[in-house]
Amino acid sequence: MSKDYYKILGIEKNASHDDIKKAYKNLAKKFHPDLNKDAGATEKFKEINEAAAILGDEQKRQHYDQYGTAEAQDMNGFDFRDFGGFDIDSLFENFFGGGGMFGGGRRRANKGHDLAVEVEISLEEAAAGVKKTITINTLVPCEECDGKGGKGLETCSDCGGKGMVRSTKRTPFGIFSTTGPCATCRGSGQTFDSICDECEGQGRVSDRKSIEVKIPAGVHHGMRLRLQGQGEAGEHGSGSGDLFVIVHVRESAKFKREGDDLFMSQPINFKTACLGGTVDVMTLDTTSELKIPAGTDDLTEFRLKGKGMPSLEGGHGDLYVKVFIEVPKKLSKQQKEMLEGLE
Repeated sequence: MSKDYYKILGIEKNASHDDIKKAYKNLAKKFHPDLNKDAGATEKFKEINEAAAILGDEQKRQHYDQYGTAEAQDMNGFDFRDFGGFDIDSLFENFFGGGGMFGGGRRRANKGHDLAVEVEISLEEAAAGVKKTITINTLVPCEECDGKGGKGLETCSDCGGKGMVRSTKRTPFGIFSTTGPCATCRGSGQTFDSICDECEGQGRVSDRKSIEVKIPAGVHHGMRLRLQGQGEAGEHGSGSGDLFVIVHVRESAKFKREGDDLFMSQPINFKTACLGGTVDVMTLDTTSELKIPAGTDDLTEFRLKGKGMPSLEGGHGDLYVKVFIEVPKKLSKQQKEMLEGLE
């Protein structure tokens, strides 16, 4: 391989298209001869542009990766001999804009954006699972034109249905042939005989819509639920984005949650602590009997297996009950005598 274009741009061989763009822009600003007067900056700048021209084109990059060579001299008319006038944004646009060296074919209609909404539920609702109806303001498909944007679909006469038009312009760096979205059809390759008045050709309008969200039992605080296709509608009937529901679980006054386990405190009287017995413990959805052995110390913790939160993977967590002994505030003469007798 005569030149290591990946090394020149300082990127890995599995770098994405965006990684190449970012690396190129940083290096082009650093080594452009109008900004960098060091010896060798001009040659370095040539190398950077050559590497970007090859790695930024999918076909050329594939050929380079497979055979170790690339036709670097054929770069849509780019001339490395003329560096007069620094305009890195213009250069970057020509390299990575909607065509030319890094361009593509017909522009696809924009898919709708993803949306996010927050919903708050109680711990009891999180344990049982719950349905919530949320209302959002968003873009929805236009009913007047069925989301298409108009009627009488025709092939665009300006781009011949390709969605892209080619233009040539001279820059301080040479002559560039660029390809960009057709202004007439907005890159779709098609036009309408009549544009929809309701959505003005966009195929979508602003509206409010209500969505029922099913929140599963065992959901955790901060968890995101994805509702596919329930986000913003796309242009001209293209795909809708997704809706992400962020669940907030309110803290409980009775229970503390750690993962799928629950923790709580339970009072017991002095007699039960000394002699043993049973107490009724209120769980999230029912009552369970807790056996207290004789001689139980204050702040002893017991485990009720499977009485915690349901797990999203199946099964249940445990409920940990810490008992504390309630000391009576007032005692009768007989009770005092009994306690003194214990000594």
